[in-house]
Amino acid sequence: MNEIVHNKLDLLPDAPGVYLMMDGRGEIIYVGKAVNLKNRVRQYFQSSRNHPAKVIAMVSHIEDFDYILTSNETEAFTLESNLIKQHRPRYNILLKDDKHFPYLRVDFGQDFPRVEVVRRVKPDGARYLGPYLSGIALRDAINAVREYFPIRHCKKDIHKAIARRERPCLMFHIGKCAAPCSGSMTKEQYHALLHQVVAFLEGNIQLVLTRLEEQMNEAADAMEYERAAQYRDRIRAIRALGEHQLAIGANSKERDVFALANDGSDMVVFALFQRNGKVVGTERFTMLGTGEAADVIMASFLKQYYADAGEPPKEVVVRDHVQDAEGIAEWLSEKRGSKVLLIRPQRGDRKKQAELAYQNGMDALARENMLKRRAWERTEGASLLLGELAGMNYAPERMECYDNSHFQGSETVGSMVVFTGGQPDKKEYRRFKIKADTQGDDYAAMREMLTRRFERAKQGDERFVRLPDLLIVDGGRGQLNVALEVLESVGLYDIAAIGLAERNEEIILPGDEPPILLERSSPVLHLVERIRDEAHRFAITYHRSLRSKSALYSVLDDIGGIGPKRRRALFDAFLTMDAIRAASEEELCAVPGMNAPAAKKAYAYFHPEAAPGIGE
Repeated sequence: MNEIVHNKLDLLPDAPGVYLMMDGRGEIIYVGKAVNLKNRVRQYFQSSRNHPAKVIAMVSHIEDFDYILTSNETEAFTLESNLIKQHRPRYNILLKDDKHFPYLRVDFGQDFPRVEVVRRVKPDGARYLGPYLSGIALRDAINAVREYFPIRHCKKDIHKAIARRERPCLMFHIGKCAAPCSGSMTKEQYHALLHQVVAFLEGNIQLVLTRLEEQMNEAADAMEYERAAQYRDRIRAIRALGEHQLAIGANSKERDVFALANDGSDMVVFALFQRNGKVVGTERFTMLGTGEAADVIMASFLKQYYADAGEPPKEVVVRDHVQDAEGIAEWLSEKRGSKVLLIRPQRGDRKKQAELAYQNGMDALARENMLKRRAWERTEGASLLLGELAGMNYAPERMECYDNSHFQGSETVGSMVVFTGGQPDKKEYRRFKIKADTQGDDYAAMREMLTRRFERAKQGDERFVRLPDLLIVDGGRGQLNVALEVLESVGLYDIAAIGLAERNEEIILPGDEPPILLERSSPVLHLVERIRDEAHRFAITYHRSLRSKSALYSVLDDIGGIGPKRRRALFDAFLTMDAIRAASEEELCAVPGMNAPAAKKAYAYFHPEAAPGIGE
């Protein structure tokens, strides 16, 4: 998890919504929905022990994420489905094109049809509902039908079952099936039930409720109180479901919804785009020009946005007043070629959507401001405080940290990492192979590395000419004193220097100043640790590469005719011992500096069983 993701995880709300995972290029690689965004998104970045391989692979590519708040899970599901279809993220795609998305099919030409799942729409007179853009959407639809409507789901031949006078199955006894197989229901009654199912799936819940209330009253009038109670319970369940939906039904409305969010310093216009009754996308637009009234800002936005946005929808819904609303509405109507309504709703579904857009806009502003503040605290703000601790009266813009690494006193290397403005500046990193035989003397290694670094700067070497504002050494007072001696020897008295003692994570200051022990939560300590850890990593990486070369050389030393130059040539050509071992005699001979006798000896060394036949 990188720093951006880490910071955003702390800002996730306890609310339903849709989240979008993005890779390093900013491309959306996954879209998901959640009842609780905080809990769901955090799960991806916890232990991967229980994650499937696909999730592990996806998480390894996540460099950033975003989210969109919704009023409830049902709306989040709809928005998720449409965003998946729009962006077709790599880790969401289950089907390649629309014609293979699943549909629910109801054939009213049959007496007692089932609700079937199909992949293609055929001109067979049946009723098709969908498409469902994911398996989850399909499952939720089927589960809802099974929960609230007692239609059959078995593949039984109903007419044969009626002729045989079969007894109803368990589904009838638990109220999940009307048991047309028992002959207790006519074709007309069953079709009426199916029409309720279709209306429900299309979002027309009120029609379903009206019909169920009629049936409940009829059962009560006939003193069939148990059946009336079943209708009553079904009405309550469906009404509860309907109350959780936000005007995203199966209607033909085309609507753009805009809301201006202003926190006093920044402004965004958040947009919801609805087509065919479904929210198909969202966007936020940053607005410049603080101090203007909201109606002026919205008028300017609408004119600029629709100048390049193509054909406007039938409805443009705004949360705020719009300056010259009538004129803008006429202009939009002209662009579309038919009437466009510019509406500022006061109640109803449009009002809910406008408030939802405003909520998302304000959340986006709060999130961005908090991220900016945290980023400043971790970088420039921490640099400023660190400079004060080091006795500087300004924030160090360029900080250099030094570390060295060796193995039992051999292959000693040094690293120089650079942070600019509190951020890693990797193009400025430098590494040193210590020339002196220091025998594990860290002070001697540090002295050579710093001396070479600053002598290069005095000589005008472009790679070293930029000097640090603050120098940091990984170590205690001994390493810091070495750094101060080197700075004095080269005449650089104005460069501040500190050390970081690893044992207690203490900041060591020059002279007799006592070490500074910061709180574990201190941004200054976190910044210094990040710099120190980066220097340590860079040194270790270089040291390991040198050790691998040494290991290779130690093996090649045993081969007659292979001297230092040929060892280097073989390593440059093949990189690893396994590659040299697998090479043919001809491939070895083709390496610059090698000849046929040397290649034959090298091949025979790695393939003693083939030695008698080499070159024959």
